[in-house]
Amino acid sequence: MNSVTSRDLGSLEGPLLIFGGPYGNLPATAALRTVAEQCDIPPERIICTGDLVVYCAEPEATVRLLRDWGIHIVMGNCEESLANRAIDCGCGFETGSTCSSLWTAWFRYVDKEISEENRAWMGTLPQRLKFELAGRQLVVVHGGVTQINRFLFASTPDEDKLAELEVLGTDVDGVIAGHCGIPFGQVMAGKAWLNAGVIGMPANDGTQDGWYLLLEPVGEKLQAQWHRLRYPAEQARQGMLEAGLAAGYADTLISGLWPSEDVLPVVEKGNRGKALDLPLLMF
Repeated sequence: MNSVTSRDLGSLEGPLLIFGGPYGNLPATAALRTVAEQCDIPPERIICTGDLVVYCAEPEATVRLLRDWGIHIVMGNCEESLANRAIDCGCGFETGSTCSSLWTAWFRYVDKEISEENRAWMGTLPQRLKFELAGRQLVVVHGGVTQINRFLFASTPDEDKLAELEVLGTDVDGVIAGHCGIPFGQVMAGKAWLNAGVIGMPANDGTQDGWYLLLEPVGEKLQAQWHRLRYPAEQARQGMLEAGLAAGYADTLISGLWPSEDVLPVVEKGNRGKALDLPLLMF
């Protein structure tokens, strides 16, 4: 794609439920839909940051569930690759890295399993969503503003994130992103950078849980609160093993530890196996 596609959702009411990385993990995706229904959050107030079908064994069924759910979805690099019939996932892994060697099996599997209808639908997804919540202007992207597969972590220098925000203009109050697989939130120079985390794989923190974000107005501010998603991880793992997807990521669903940390900065590597505890963020 040569130009960035964007969709304006207008003014929304909170709370919003935001998540990323269903990753073809049908049990996790179904569990989150149950959470949304229990919290009485309708589809028009739910946003997914992309990467719908990587790693896990039920890409087609997961996409069908997400489409039936009727939520807002940003295009991830995997959706872009599948829609364009690319030869790789476009994840941004360095050539020769462990991550680069592991993607071959699961991407070939997904490429074979996904239907032509859903492949075409992926090509219609916007690369950005924008909306207003309690007077704040927010933009949702997959990885970075300037690059769909850019990895931005909590330890990534503030100036890098502020440079990404600057591209969007002075009227934007914050970015909500995904891709990196680990949730976090920061406020820098009055601007917010929020990563909702993913539901389809653990956050390399030694637990089986996925993560999602609730964003809502509280007084004159916005409150960002991250929540763990518990779901039948062993069921998802068995599905991967039966599909022949046994190279690393199936065990991650149970151990909570990534098979490779090639993409992680030093700080995030040092947090391996440490259960995350994310505080409320007000901005």
